[in-house]
Amino acid sequence: MADGEEDLPRDAKSVKTLLKSMGVENYEPRVVHQFLELWYRYAVDVITDAQVYSEHAGKSIIDSDDVKLAIQSKVNFDFSQPPPREVLLELARETNKIPLPKSLSDPSMALPPEADTLINPNYQLAISKKRTNEAVEETEEDEGGSDSKPNPSQEPRTDLHQNTPQRVSFPIGPQRPR
Repeated sequence: MADGEEDLPRDAKSVKTLLKSMGVENYEPRVVHQFLELWYRYAVDVITDAQVYSEHAGKSIIDSDDVKLAIQSKVNFDFSQPPPREVLLELARETNKIPLPKSLSDPSMALPPEADTLINPNYQLAISKKRTNEAVEETEEDEGGSDSKPNPSQEPRTDLHQNTPQRVSFPIGPQRPR
């Protein structure tokens, strides 16, 4: 055996033997761990499903019929066969009968009109109009620096519409000439 292979668990040795029997000589060591994780997850799923089927049938223990049913349901619902080649060719013929939309006038890149694409996202930002510190300083300079108490009617007035956010929309990405 190779160096360090005697330290491997029995399941890891099985994965290495399986890979070797399929003609796979070079692989990363992580591949063995990934296969083991897949096997363990699959086994846990099958046993869990078998337990559910056993409980549904009113049995106190899981028997081989429950495990077979769990495996069959996994095969039926988790793994699917691709459609036959003839079906795919017929679907391709039907799809290709529909003409493509007109392309943009730019001959270097054939793209459909922007109205027919989904690559033009739009963002809205809420920008609030708050008073800046400069405006406060200007107001204090206008009062002339008098030491008397300011009259409430002379205090700077804040309009209600200054605190309402303003919405700005813009497209992202480079703009193409029209």
